[in-house]
Amino acid sequence: MKVLTKEEEAAHYRAVVRGGLVGGSIGLAIGVTGVVYCSRKYPTFRGLTLPFRTFLVTSTATFGAIVQADRSGVAFQKSKDPMATYRDHSQRAQEIIRENETTYERFMNYGREHRYSLVFASWLASMAVAFALVSRAPMSTPQKVVQARVYAQGLTLAVLIVSAAFEMNDAKNAKGRWETVMVLDPNDPEHKQLIEKKIHKEEYEGQDLWMDMVEAEEKRIAARKAEQEREQQHAQ
Repeated sequence: MKVLTKEEEAAHYRAVVRGGLVGGSIGLAIGVTGVVYCSRKYPTFRGLTLPFRTFLVTSTATFGAIVQADRSGVAFQKSKDPMATYRDHSQRAQEIIRENETTYERFMNYGREHRYSLVFASWLASMAVAFALVSRAPMSTPQKVVQARVYAQGLTLAVLIVSAAFEMNDAKNAKGRWETVMVLDPNDPEHKQLIEKKIHKEEYEGQDLWMDMVEAEEKRIAARKAEQEREQQHAQ
């Protein structure tokens, strides 16, 4: 872990605060615009209490502030970290795989890797769409909310089924932390031959750095031994 100086800590704090202010301002603008628009367009929304509408605005601003502050903090750390641009063996192998994927494969892999985020986003979107559909129905506000939630739960259930299908497919194909994939042979001068390679999916950036260091040290030891053997042969 890198020890930060007081100047770096202060700069990091300023970057986080600046990002939080920007994100909070954007979130506040979005929240106010959304609440004002819905209040003018939907009578049902106007029936919501003032504290609840205020909560919608402040929660949007808070969410924007938290997300942007975190991104600004991470960006600052990466700008000061010389290892931020380093790509270890597993990362380079995965980048080669992604470059050779088709559009359909990239789409499916994105859905597989972000399945839970998509489930949550689909629930929010379906709630909004369902509420808009039932907003004109001759029902009370609580009944409309319940009806919209029923529709949203139906769509979310469908998304969960698709997510479960991804999970079962990954288990069937032995996909997970370790995968066997086809990559270009680094020893092939023409870079045309494909070989099977077992790669590790890092849970965080730089997790496999120690493996690269061990592999590099083993290569240096092997090269040193080979050089000593050649010197002994010449001496004889």
